[in-house]
Amino acid sequence: MRFFTSLSQIPEGFGPSAVTIGKFDGVHAGHRRVIAELLRIGEEQGLVPTVVTFDRNPLSLLRPEDCPPPLISNDQKRDLLAELGVAATVMLPFDRAFAQQTPQEFVHSILVLALRAGYVMVGSDFRFGVRGSGDVALLAELGQEEGFEVRAIGEVDSAGGRRVSSTWIRQLMAAGDVRAAGELLGREPVVRGVVVHGENRGRRLGFPTANLARDPEGLIPADGVYAGWLGVDGRRYPAAISVGNNPTFEGVPERQVEAHVLDETMDLYGRTVEVSFAERIRGMERFEGVAALAAQIATDVGEVRRVLGSATA
Repeated sequence: MRFFTSLSQIPEGFGPSAVTIGKFDGVHAGHRRVIAELLRIGEEQGLVPTVVTFDRNPLSLLRPEDCPPPLISNDQKRDLLAELGVAATVMLPFDRAFAQQTPQEFVHSILVLALRAGYVMVGSDFRFGVRGSGDVALLAELGQEEGFEVRAIGEVDSAGGRRVSSTWIRQLMAAGDVRAAGELLGREPVVRGVVVHGENRGRRLGFPTANLARDPEGLIPADGVYAGWLGVDGRRYPAAISVGNNPTFEGVPERQVEAHVLDETMDLYGRTVEVSFAERIRGMERFEGVAALAAQIATDVGEVRRVLGSATA
């Protein structure tokens, strides 16, 4: 996938393209259906399937008090779009100058000059230009003038009939329901980070863990113990995952993500890994001493094996 972070990086003569525009936070199941349709249109009409997105949620600039935490990092977004087969992604800086563009300037600079758009797909509530002054009707009008077709995409519902949204996924993650969040994402929720040295408490208990550095990429679910996977070097290993500050011990003020890989011993210090969450096993608890904690961890590992099933064999 070709990846651009400014319009100046897009080569002259790029396209013609089929374009979709949005935040794509999480690249969830709704986004995936839109992108699948984009790829179909691109192949059918001989257009380059292209995603236009932003380096931050526009609310972080326009109404920071209302801006939710992102589900994924920019790097994760880029990787997920590439996996889906998008030919090009343009991730534009959403700054004051960008926010002050008129709808006409937005269309002319991005869709006409840079991408030579022949087909544009947007959500039915799409707004663009200064103070959201442009809507789908104006985009279609400008498309007629500039020579591209506009299609408004309806909402994508889950199997239960509720609209798939990043907001709903954040709610599920906050509740620890990573299985339901994964169904809406179309994949397991993932955090990515560098493995750092911890206090070696897990090793002393017989369950060594890979501890992720502070502020990993991706949204961390609610505190608790999870069944999931640790990914490194293109391979995935079944793991028991702990999220929280381990209240059994004193002096652990910050939330940590730790993964105990089942039946494997690996030196992961300094390496970037991905931790995927399949199902929550239990909430975070305080135990009376390390013996009780060790016994519970052994029970947790057994439950992780059960949840992951034959994949752990």
